Amino acid sequence: MEILSGREPAAVRTAAARLAAGRLVAFPTETVYGLGARADDDAAVARIFAAKGRPADHPLIVHVAGRDAAAHFAAHWPASADRLARAFWPGPLTLIVPRRPGVAAAAAGGQDSIGLRLPAHPVALALLREAAALGVPGVAAPSANRFGRVSPTTAAHVRTEFEGLDASVEPVLTVLDGGACDVGIESAIVDCTRERPALLRPGQLSRARLEAVLGQPLAAPDAASPRASGTLASHYAPGVPVRLLAHDELRRRLQALAARPMAQGGQGDAPVGVYSRLDPGLSPGWLHRAMPGDAAAAAHELFAVLRELDAAGVAAIWVEQPPAGAAWDGVRDRLQRAAA
Repeated sequence: MEILSGREPAAVRTAAARLAAGRLVAFPTETVYGLGARADDDAAVARIFAAKGRPADHPLIVHVAGRDAAAHFAAHWPASADRLARAFWPGPLTLIVPRRPGVAAAAAGGQDSIGLRLPAHPVALALLREAAALGVPGVAAPSANRFGRVSPTTAAHVRTEFEGLDASVEPVLTVLDGGACDVGIESAIVDCTRERPALLRPGQLSRARLEAVLGQPLAAPDAASPRASGTLASHYAPGVPVRLLAHDELRRRLQALAARPMAQGGQGDAPVGVYSRLDPGLSPGWLHRAMPGDAAAAAHELFAVLRELDAAGVAAIWVEQPPAGAAWDGVRDRLQRAAA
């Protein structure tokens, strides 16, 4: 693994050249770090699936350097996608549109639609533009972690995920270090392939903001919706069980844990990790991290906290249910899938 500074133009050019050559490159976006390959090379894309252990029919998001670049992959550009792209690109929004036949079939998981995104991170934009200058129309990039696990928000997380990666998949994985991701959870995904757009995955962008631009309510996913990244029932999971608990239930469980002669987390003497707005105080029975009262701040640190507690050797992670407000939809979605 080779970690390069994303703030060095020479490093960005090196990473772009490796993408152009069909190699894998991990890079930061404003949401999470992605594991990228040129989207127009099905063999290169196959190496993403192999590195992650991801099913080949689970589609990837293609990152592009600009709205004009999206035309390479789209059979046509629906009016709903145009309105959303003009309002929110660059930004944490993926638009699913009809895919141009014969283009990026592997990245699309074999579907006749494709998810496109223009990220807002300066390192991601610099990489995409350098790659485009070398003939790479877009970069397919799911989160840079093993399939189903907690998404990475720092280069160090990527290193942890892919140390020991099979050299037959990628001899030396290139990682562009752009610091910690600002948003911290993946993009919202809107399906624009049908007359009424549908929100397939919530993110930082609220449903209300998306609907205000569209001028109509977003539909819910149904059986006809395309498959989309990060929408499986179980996803974003650390190595230990996650329990999502209401405030009163969490308090009750912590009281019961504290009352034990030797507080235990359920496996030997390992404590329970607790992520909550509730302050449980200090106890040998648990390791507590305070959940911010602001949804954006919670999203920013969510995956890092789950990784920290997991690495601390806890027996399980108990998370207080987020507030019911719409601002928390993205955080709530990730926690529900982590606990599935």
